Amino acid sequence: MAERNRITIPTLYEKKAKGEKIVMLTAYDHPFAMYEDRAGVDIILVGDSLGMTVLGMESTLPVTMDIMIAHAKAVRKGAPNAHVIGDMPYMTFQISKEEAIRNAGMFMSECGVDSVKLEGGRNMAATVRAIVDATIPVMGHIGLTPQSISQLGGFRAQGRTVDSALALIEDAKLLEEAGAFAILVEAVPPPVAKIITERSSVPIISLGSGPDCDGSCLIVHDMVGFFERFVPKFVKKYADVASVLSKAFEEYVEDVRSGKYPAPEHCYSIKQEEMNKLMEALKRG
Repeated sequence: MAERNRITIPTLYEKKAKGEKIVMLTAYDHPFAMYEDRAGVDIILVGDSLGMTVLGMESTLPVTMDIMIAHAKAVRKGAPNAHVIGDMPYMTFQISKEEAIRNAGMFMSECGVDSVKLEGGRNMAATVRAIVDATIPVMGHIGLTPQSISQLGGFRAQGRTVDSALALIEDAKLLEEAGAFAILVEAVPPPVAKIITERSSVPIISLGSGPDCDGSCLIVHDMVGFFERFVPKFVKKYADVASVLSKAFEEYVEDVRSGKYPAPEHCYSIKQEEMNKLMEALKRG
């Protein structure tokens, strides 16, 4: 893909105004970020989902700021043009506004991300306002919020009743009023997500919430078949990387054990005269 300008928040607002879909993916390391950036992905989220997709954790809850910072630095280096978002991990923004600002600031100053994301609706509106007032852009996140799975009763779609749908619509309004520059809406029925989008002046991104939002997001390991524990209903699988890797590893194991690898073409050469000198030197002790 041809070189492009860096994606900024005004760029995202312009896309919403023109009706151009915003493309968002997660990335957790330099190689994935590099290829996503080259493909033209607008927003790359360094998600705390890396706890499950990369580190083998049972949930996102054990992920720490130290972990997130290391991965965010790698993603930023690999994606110079995309809008990179650092995902605020569990208990890095819930304790106090001061703690939230401090951790968000670490993402910005140490990693060079463009903004941060945090989960929660009306309960986090005041925290969003405090972070924004500290000059740090914030993406909101409502619907299925993985850090709250104990309260939600697991990974379940949200907004499927009148009361819960109305609550999500109000949450989006309050986050926008608090200064969020965009909102990620996860696992919400498309008609509800459409209402949220139509009533919002900031970009609304769908993560399993249908086609009527201003853009779509997927977990990269889900869409390339690189996470096998479970696959959400809303995921479209664009590749089967797990099968490719499994085949490559199996062939490598077989080649090494059978003596096919390394073959002569994989080895460095040494001139015969140098080898003769080496053998003489060894004989002399």
